[in-house]
Amino acid sequence: MKAARYYGKNDVRVEEVEEPTTRPGTVKIAPAFNGICGSDLHLYHDGPMPPAPTDTTPHPISGETLPVVFGHEFSGVVEEVGEGVTGVAVGDHVAVEPLMVCGVCHACKANKYNLCEKMGFIGISGLGGGLSEHIVVEERWVHKVGEMPLDQAALLEPLAVSLHAVRHAGADSAAGKTAVVGGAGPIGLLTAAVLRAYGLKTIVSEVSPERRAKAEETGVADVVVDPSSEDLAAVVREQTGGAMADFAFDAAGVGVVLDQLFDSLGAGGRLEVIALHTRPYELDVTGKLTMQDRVLGSAIGYANDHEEAIRLVNSGLVNLAPFITSKITVDNIVRDGYEKLLHDRSEVKILVSMS
Repeated sequence: MKAARYYGKNDVRVEEVEEPTTRPGTVKIAPAFNGICGSDLHLYHDGPMPPAPTDTTPHPISGETLPVVFGHEFSGVVEEVGEGVTGVAVGDHVAVEPLMVCGVCHACKANKYNLCEKMGFIGISGLGGGLSEHIVVEERWVHKVGEMPLDQAALLEPLAVSLHAVRHAGADSAAGKTAVVGGAGPIGLLTAAVLRAYGLKTIVSEVSPERRAKAEETGVADVVVDPSSEDLAAVVREQTGGAMADFAFDAAGVGVVLDQLFDSLGAGGRLEVIALHTRPYELDVTGKLTMQDRVLGSAIGYANDHEEAIRLVNSGLVNLAPFITSKITVDNIVRDGYEKLLHDRSEVKILVSMS
């Protein structure tokens, strides 16, 4: 079968690999669409980093070294089920929660499997990937999506990331409150969409004009701010009658954005960090947290969030269609995917088809 395999920095090859076979408790899926994630871009442009293996160090769960089949944001159609599988049937449209976990560490036993000590991702750490004509995964990771279009279903993985952050912050039960989202990339936009779905007033801050336009076009923000020319805190103060924001979400991963979010947050508010920061950030704990009675939290990945993500979409509370900005074929994934996303800020989610 055809698959896109990751060999290392600037090296993804579309080639023939052996087709996987079902085992008891597993489901064989024909992937339909696969989204390109920021993690994929980092791996392609910068080279292997955890949870990806290297060509000499295997991932502790998959046991695989490079190359691995790429693709972890994907949807597809069930084409075969293994012995003992009862939750899905041939022909079902599904999305995959692309995790691999040990099942025995403290986090796994506490059902916080996104914090597994050995956690990896299908499509990054091994065990196949969505950029293939067929993949076999354990039934626990397969979620039926009902009538949801398969292209939108490929966005359930990043939607679950955003949903997990909103739920972790407690904003899913805060209708009528105000939230500020710093950064309008895919995760920032989806976070704003989830906040709107739960009834919060949402202010999105973004320096890129293309991404500000997308925040406006998709309707995920009540107010869109350019922090390079506007005072975000002043806008929030005006929008809240001086109370400031109840929640703030960092989807940018830049220290200056954290500063702006803290300044926009009211006393007793919560700032949730979703983005991965590659540089240290110096925090005035007394001034920014203690004296304001605030909470600083962070969220990574998802655990037990996909079913709620599916509900939000199928009930019409979140519309994923506007976030799909391009569709390409796997044969052109480097030029039209990894290279384009490096420079084109108007792209939100590029979907890759195996056909």
